[in-house]
Amino acid sequence: MPKRNALGAAALAVGALGVGAAAWGIGVERFLFTVRHHTVRVLEPGAAPIRILHISDLHLAPLQRRKRDWIARLASLRPDLVIDTGDNFGSPEGLDAIRGALSPFAGIPGVHVHGSNDILAPAPRNPFVYFRGPSGVSPETPHLDTAGLDAFLEGELGWFGLDNEAVAFDVRGQRLRFIGTSDPHHGYDDWDALDASAMQLPDGSLTIGVTHAPYRRVLDSFMDRGSDIVFAGHTHGGQVRIPGIGALVDNCDLPLGQSRGLSTWSHGGRTIPLNVSAGVGHSIYAPIRFACRPEVSLLTLAPRR
Repeated sequence: MPKRNALGAAALAVGALGVGAAAWGIGVERFLFTVRHHTVRVLEPGAAPIRILHISDLHLAPLQRRKRDWIARLASLRPDLVIDTGDNFGSPEGLDAIRGALSPFAGIPGVHVHGSNDILAPAPRNPFVYFRGPSGVSPETPHLDTAGLDAFLEGELGWFGLDNEAVAFDVRGQRLRFIGTSDPHHGYDDWDALDASAMQLPDGSLTIGVTHAPYRRVLDSFMDRGSDIVFAGHTHGGQVRIPGIGALVDNCDLPLGQSRGLSTWSHGGRTIPLNVSAGVGHSIYAPIRFACRPEVSLLTLAPRR
């Protein structure tokens, strides 16, 4: 075969592979919702296990009925606690979809923090800008109905907001302390406010850090404040991953190998578990997931051996 023909055939093959991958990611994989199961041994010996449903990055929009209904059915897992690490809105009109997805969790204890898409509306972006570093925000970006979201999550579901705040309550007979930040991706985290709130708390058997974006400075700050485990989202697990390689970007400074799932974080002579959810959704302007299924995590906190 002449060299020119061989190059043309190779280009066609690569193009066909790209089209097939895009068709899979847009038409199939973004609907392959998955529950990841983990056991984390952080409780005192003899303590009752605690099942935590970690949800993140729902990015719900009005017409996403399949995703909304799948999230709603997760209530049948009967977790002891729900942790929502933010980015619930997929569009400015998404509040009714959020209600439809999360209303079945009423009566189950929960905590939540804001991501950027709980405060600022999503906007179209060139996906290649993520290779230059974390995304920014335009001053013209409209604000979302954050007050309506909080009224639903806190007023109707009874969850606690942890945006630069701390709270303690009992789960399965154990006093848990929670410390959380508002979205660090756009600098909404306020550690002075969080410290002032945490000073009011009693001691507990476990301190849980909750944030949206797992920047290194945030993880280190949680550890400086005695966190025993940290939950985060934001990264979408890379959203488009290369098989055998993994995530190419994670929109923060977390090592790419930790862009999704359960790992550990070390700082100040300690090492603790870190769970980063790859999330359930995607921006309405980038409706694709490839080699990175939409997910939630069901973690069982178990006694140490």
